[in-house]
Amino acid sequence: MNSTLHLPSLEKELEELIKKAKDWALMHGMCLRSKANPNKNVLQFAPFILLPSPFPRKEFDNACHIQTVLNILIHGVAQDYNFLKETLEETIKVDNFTKELFNICKIINDEGGPTQKVSLGILRSDLMLETNCLKEKMDEKCMPYCCWKQVEINTIASGFGWLGPASTELHKFVLRELGYHEKIKNLPENNALQIICSSIIEAWNIYGNQQAVILFVIEDITYNICDQRFHEFEIRKQNPNVKIIRQNLTQLAATATLGAKMELIVDNYIVAVVYYRCGYEPGQYHTRKEWDVRLLIEKSLAIKCPTIQYHLAGTKKIQQALAKPDVIRKFLKNEKTCTEIKEIFTDLYALDFNDHGNAAIEMGITDPHRFVLKPQREGGCNNKYGLDIKHFLESVKNKQERVAWILMNKIHPPIHKSYIIRPENNINIKPQELVSELGIFGIIIANENNVYVNKQAGHMLRTKLANSNEGGVVTGLGACDSPFLID
Repeated sequence: MNSTLHLPSLEKELEELIKKAKDWALMHGMCLRSKANPNKNVLQFAPFILLPSPFPRKEFDNACHIQTVLNILIHGVAQDYNFLKETLEETIKVDNFTKELFNICKIINDEGGPTQKVSLGILRSDLMLETNCLKEKMDEKCMPYCCWKQVEINTIASGFGWLGPASTELHKFVLRELGYHEKIKNLPENNALQIICSSIIEAWNIYGNQQAVILFVIEDITYNICDQRFHEFEIRKQNPNVKIIRQNLTQLAATATLGAKMELIVDNYIVAVVYYRCGYEPGQYHTRKEWDVRLLIEKSLAIKCPTIQYHLAGTKKIQQALAKPDVIRKFLKNEKTCTEIKEIFTDLYALDFNDHGNAAIEMGITDPHRFVLKPQREGGCNNKYGLDIKHFLESVKNKQERVAWILMNKIHPPIHKSYIIRPENNINIKPQELVSELGIFGIIIANENNVYVNKQAGHMLRTKLANSNEGGVVTGLGACDSPFLID
């Protein structure tokens, strides 16, 4: 795909533009902590793509349109304890992390359901354009893609609510520097930070205690610090009366208690909303105490983002189950809507001990480059690719642990060329072949019977080398980007 944007042909002018873009990122908080630098008071700019990457307007609009339906789908899944139980039944036998999460869900269900009926979902649906399709399925303009496919949907710690909009603003600056003033309209409006934060405030209002606080549950060391802190700053900007406190799970194990009416109390503050920016990977639970406080929070009257049910609804096993024929009709009654959602799913295969699972194992071993092998994890760098799939499946072929994984058809996005700007780059940078992954944010505030808020809430774009399997920005493998819409 071609965005018709061109960089200066003179090397000196290009170097000057890159220097300005780096300084813009640093001076506007588009930054991360460095994992290589022990001084946590030092920030470096987040890796970024110098020019915004081309993305078809039609598919971008479709992705935004469908997000509110995905919000309802995930909410429906989260409300259905039996579906969660049946779908994860085999997985929790071999995956201890998912088992611990489900045990919390089971305790809450056995005690009659959550104390707080209202839940806040800040979701992000990640997608890629697919090029590997039949000629007759290509669109009428013969674009080098036929549709977009969902990579995954994130239900906990859905990041880049700040870095997504910041990337858009960076690219507006770059386009102005290049004289492309009339092209700025091709950068879609991105108010992710404002919408996400206003929805957290809305949940705080629903809780109904003006003295209560919002709790950010954070990592032991927050590398993606700007993305988190700008959420805090924006909430205070929108409503200066809202106090925010930040603690990790280990700190909460020592400070969190339940009040007489099941209020969550932390350091003598009543907590109205719990916003998790960690808790999605095993390493964030050091001892039994972190699991105990996760259960305590779940039992409390605080509104959770996410609830334990929402967390489980985002697992890969649930994603695979929803892609089965007719399953989404259990949660979405409109036939047209079901068809729209079904079309965005790529093929996913369970590795259960049955004929279907055995066939999937053999497919993965025979033709591993067709697939991605995924565990029940978030946070990046957990998947397996290529010959690693073959070797791993051969090693677990007759072991129960295979059921903790799913096999997913690999998506083949279109390739474009641009410049990745990293803190460690020398100034002599060359264009590289890249692919992009778009994330659409969604907000849902609801209980079992009522939906109070359901909206699409902005976007983010991550871009990586075309030959790279993983693309996480915080892990250093991807770069911040924004979509440049083309017709």
